[in-house]
This record gives sequence, C-alpha cells and structure tokens, in this order.
Amino acid sequence: MQPDSYIAPDLTRPDLLVLHTLLSDVQTPQSQRSPDPKPADPPSASEKIPSSPSKTVTDQLEAFNNPQHVDFEPTVTMTWDTPVLQTKLPSILTQWLLQPYIRLGRRVVRVETDVVMLTHLLLYFGTSVPSAFYLYQHFTWLHGVLHWVMQSYYVGSYTLMMHQHIHMGGILARPFWLFDSLFPYITNPLMGHTWNSYYYHHVKHHHVEGNGPGDLSSTVRYQRDELSDFLCYVGRFVFFVWFELPRYFFQKGQFVHGLKAGFWEIGNYLFIYAMYRFVDPRATLFVFILPLALLRLGLMIGNWGQHAFVDETDPNSDFRSSITLIDVPSNRFCFNDGYHTSHHLNPRRHWREHPVAFLKQKDRYASEHALVFRNIDYLMITYRLIRKDYVHLARCLVPMGDQIPMSLEERAAMLQTKTRRFTEEEIPKKFGLSG
Repeated sequence: MQPDSYIAPDLTRPDLLVLHTLLSDVQTPQSQRSPDPKPADPPSASEKIPSSPSKTVTDQLEAFNNPQHVDFEPTVTMTWDTPVLQTKLPSILTQWLLQPYIRLGRRVVRVETDVVMLTHLLLYFGTSVPSAFYLYQHFTWLHGVLHWVMQSYYVGSYTLMMHQHIHMGGILARPFWLFDSLFPYITNPLMGHTWNSYYYHHVKHHHVEGNGPGDLSSTVRYQRDELSDFLCYVGRFVFFVWFELPRYFFQKGQFVHGLKAGFWEIGNYLFIYAMYRFVDPRATLFVFILPLALLRLGLMIGNWGQHAFVDETDPNSDFRSSITLIDVPSNRFCFNDGYHTSHHLNPRRHWREHPVAFLKQKDRYASEHALVFRNIDYLMITYRLIRKDYVHLARCLVPMGDQIPMSLEERAAMLQTKTRRFTEEEIPKKFGLSG
C-alpha cells in the first residue's frame, strides 16, 4: 500500500469529499480552480458519495449536518456511515429497530447528529461497568486480561467522546443533565482517566497555552525525532503532572483551578490505592491501574504526533503548530480527531463541523503552509518520527499551495525542519515573549 496513492475504502463520507477535493487541487492549476468545487466522484467510493452537479462540496457537508435538510445523516455507529448501515440491515430491522432508535437518540443527545454517543454510553454501561463489577465479585485472570483488552479497544473512541463532553459541557440533552454530569465519574476511571483531569489539563491549560512554551505538554523544547527526548516527554507527564498542573494554575493566580486539579488527580490516586489495598489488588490492577498506565502513554504519544511539526518562523500560528489527518482511526473511530488544526482554531467547534470548516478555509490553510496527511494516524506519526522516516511521512503528505510542486525529497526535508527543538534563547523571540 502506497500512502500517496491509496484511498482507504473505510474513510467517512465527509473525509472522502475532503480528500478528493484536495487531490483535485493537486492536479488542477490554481488559475483553473473553482472557488467552491463540485464534489468529486472517487473511483473507490462512487457508491458512497452521490455526485450532484447542483451542489458544492460544502453544501453537501452542511446538508449532512442539518437536521432540517433531506440529506441529514446522524451518526449512529462508528463502524458505518448511516446510509451504509441501512443497507446492511434487513428492511424490517431498519424500519422497526434502527429508525425508532435514531428518533429516540436524536431526542436524548444534545446535538442531533450525535446518536452515536448514546450508542457508546449503552455499550459502556452494558459491558465495561458490569464486567468491572463482576471482576471484583469473582476474579479470574482470564477475565482480567480480557477486560483490559476490551477497555484498551474502547479507550480511543471513549476519550474523544469525552473530548466533546469537556469542550461542550456535556453530550446529552438538557433533561438528562444529571446523568450527563455524573456518568464520567463512573466510566472515566474504568478507561484510565482520572476524575476531571482531562478537563483541567486540556481545556483550561492546553488550549490556553496552545503548545507554546508555557504548555506543560508543549513539544517545542524537544527534538521530536529523538527517542531520548520522547521518553523524557512521556516521563515528565506520567510522573509529575499531578504536581505541575496545580502549580501552573497557582502561578497564574488561578487558585481555585489549582486546588480542584490537585484534589481530583490525587483523590483518584488515593481511590485506586484504597481499592488495591482494601478490596482486591488483582481486580484493581486490571480495572484501574493498567487502563491508567496505557492511557497516559497513549495521550503523550498522540500529543507528540499532533504537535511534532512546529513552524520555525511562526510557531504561534495554529495553522503551523498542529496538523490535519484524513485517516480512518482518527476520524471514523475517534470523532474527527484528525482535524486538529480546525479544533485549535475553534476549540468549541462540534466534531461533525470540522470537515466543512476545513474546506471553507482551505485556501488559508494553503497560504499558511499548513500540513495535511493521509493514511497515517498520530501514533504512527510518532513512530515514523522516532525512526526518522521522513520519506514515508512525505508520502503521506497531501500537498497544498507551495507544497504541490515540491519533490518527495523536498517535502521530506521540509518536514524535518519542523521537528527541531527550540533553544531557550530562541523561544522568547519566536513566541514574542518579553523579558
């Protein structure tokens, strides 16, 4: 599989529209491009994307998200787009099971596109919660291992569902506010999240600092293609976040945030210790400790990939300090997490709005020298960087603007310039810091 030519058949319909629009730009001279192109009819996805000469790509994407439009498509499951799911079910099940469930789900969730979030809540409370409870009642090693494997499979989608939750203040409709507020205290520790730490670190800290020098998860002080730097980066987060995050808030004069961040982080550790010491150490290992260890590692591997490429001339730009991915793991299974630049441009943007927002600003992305990749996720970007495999990364690049005429070698060299650590002398100048 050549990443610069392969089109994954499991891409979401919006991703296919976005990708083929970008590929059309690569093949069409700037002077001949339409400012708002018609949707392409990709050979590998002609059955998924109806070609409609009367609709632009952005019109079609907006129609998918508009509950009042005839083409509205709520997301019901991560595995299939809703029209594909309907073709896979017998018509009687579509009529008497799927459609009533969609109608119910649209009333339960906060945003009508998000029926999938109800699906996931039912999944977690139907599997993760009873499995964990049963482990504490009747522990077996086989069940423990299988439970951890199940949670490891769930955690990516769950984390990005909670990502929407913390940015939007919930995922369910207002009548269900109490359950919406309380369920994370049950499910978060089962997935490896400590109580409320994701909110304080990500929303109140990371999006304020934006991978700048004041960001505790910033990559700018590290050489992003060196294993030793990566291990230091992971180690710092794993062992010191409990102390550094509250200290950050205290230094900023945000004492309430600091106290809350420290209380919830340390309180969760004490809860896990109590479960290990006084209830069942074996069950606690598989239910709480291993998920916590795996998630902390995964979060840092992912954040390294998200912010590995930092522009050497304007690192403050959200267009130039984060990237966009058009791939199956990030966008089909993780709520469009691949649109990381779009997310940093507007942290409260709903996950279904990212593809259309990207296309509306496509020319700005190109002029800002933004980076768009395909057929690779954040974890594999980190892996390829540690191997210094810039040629593979260049093959995954979807060129825009000035990147289009570059050779493969020139693209690889360009990517390598964006992974260099900044010295302490450079940081004040590059980020416009005084003193």
